[in-house]
Amino acid sequence: MSYTELKRAAYESNMELDRRKLVVYNFGNVSEIDRAKGVIAIKPSGVPYADLSPEDMVIVDLDNVVVEGRLKPSSDTRTHTHLYRHFNSIGGVTHTHSTFATAWAQTQMDIPCLGTTHADFVYGDIPCTAVMTDAQIQRDYEEETGVQITDCFKQRSPDESPMVIVAGHGPFTWGKDAAKAVYHAVILEEVAHMAYLTRTLRPGIGSLKQAIIDKHFLRKHGKSAYYGQT
Repeated sequence: MSYTELKRAAYESNMELDRRKLVVYNFGNVSEIDRAKGVIAIKPSGVPYADLSPEDMVIVDLDNVVVEGRLKPSSDTRTHTHLYRHFNSIGGVTHTHSTFATAWAQTQMDIPCLGTTHADFVYGDIPCTAVMTDAQIQRDYEEETGVQITDCFKQRSPDESPMVIVAGHGPFTWGKDAAKAVYHAVILEEVAHMAYLTRTLRPGIGSLKQAIIDKHFLRKHGKSAYYGQT
């Protein structure tokens, strides 16, 4: 079975992370899933972006078994597969340690919705997970990182917030494919930067008015969306 197209999609999206300056050296990874085949393509562990090729992408099934590839998959693979198993609508996952999103993750606070740029992409605050417990750390750390994220979305749709920050760790984003997951990683970093500047200029500022949040999110998303070309 050929996975050439899946590997190429994952490779191009990983390289876009580098082009967008969201990664330093090898800090980050992107995957894309082929749900019909039940496999993902993901960046190999610890390989600098400058050294990557499409052939280096590793094919892994949703039980984390390597199906094809000469290199070890990303150490975050179990987080990716956990998200694919629990969020059926997603087709790509991105993880970075981008500066402003990671800074918010290190505060262990949600990123508040302070303006319409944020509201265009996320319905409400960008959530921060709970801090991982000692018991979770002693189990499968990367799998438990996925649990942190899915626990955070028990009362929320991953389609309404295609991004999350993991407490003390960093951001994860997702989308219909790997390219869209990277797109959301770029948006998250920009929104995190804006929120930092806004709270620096006016520390006590509250969230944007709910009616404006509703208007901006719903004009781009859902059955009544009218933004862009049909």
